[in-house]
Amino acid sequence: MTETDTRGAWLSAEQLRDARERLPILYVDAVPVRVDERGALSAVGLLLRASQSGTINHELVSGRVLYHERIRDALIRHLEKDLGLLAMPRIPLSPQPFTVAEKFPTPGVTPFHDPRQHAVSLAFVVPVVGDCAPQQDALDFSWVTPDEAARLASLGEMENGHGVLLRQALAHLGFEV
Repeated sequence: MTETDTRGAWLSAEQLRDARERLPILYVDAVPVRVDERGALSAVGLLLRASQSGTINHELVSGRVLYHERIRDALIRHLEKDLGLLAMPRIPLSPQPFTVAEKFPTPGVTPFHDPRQHAVSLAFVVPVVGDCAPQQDALDFSWVTPDEAARLASLGEMENGHGVLLRQALAHLGFEV
């Protein structure tokens, strides 16, 4: 990963609040996957986090793209932040999202919701070959089969549209959901 120049890129809490009230914020979402030697999907990685409402939910890797940061570098940064430095994500030089999710502060506008802001998220499927361990505020990380991932995504326990993104990722990879 190239070093991201964060000088002038970080907003104060007040500046970020003001920006969130006026502008859509760019995010990346990543669905970590394991693939077998043929390139077929064998497992999907999910984080377990406590939500602001106090519930425990499965989530995808997600985070903001910083000013002057390439999409690829933002993906690597968030995957390493959530899964650890030994995760070893395999991101192509020119990553292509499988979907774009519009998140609104008003529930029901789209299946995606972010109570803080209007955000646009580019969603990627990312093969991961290294060892993953929950980092930061994640309580746990687990690999599940594609069938288990589809079941978890359909249960409605993944907040803010992460279940919808997971179902879309599985469909993108050719799994019936």
